[in-house]
Amino acid sequence: MIKGFKEFILQGNVVDLAVAVVIGTAFAAVVNALVEHVLMPLISALVGAPDFDSFAVVSLNGNDILFGVLLTQLINFLLIAAAIYVVVVVPMNKIIEARKRRLGLDDAEDVEADVQLLTEIRDLLQAQQASR
Repeated sequence: MIKGFKEFILQGNVVDLAVAVVIGTAFAAVVNALVEHVLMPLISALVGAPDFDSFAVVSLNGNDILFGVLLTQLINFLLIAAAIYVVVVVPMNKIIEARKRRLGLDDAEDVEADVQLLTEIRDLLQAQQASR
């Protein structure tokens, strides 16, 4: 049991995952700072309030149901998703495309060998069935 655990811990996947969690946590702080200190102040300058917590409060049997808090979190989620898309995804896609152009790769070369082989087998079987 100890030997199996040692092998599991020393696998590259576990270390990669640990590094990804640490970097993801640090990056989350950057994205949250962007949303809280840049985007939300811009929104508050445009609409007057950076949150909607007091919006759509419904009282039911003495309990407040705060739909505005949900709306605020939904807007925060959308802002964070947009920030990640603009700051990370778009530049990474451009870097990958530029690298492919520089190396002379096209989409056909991106297909793994086993997938390409299976595709060829499928096409041959379809051609055989069509000729019958």
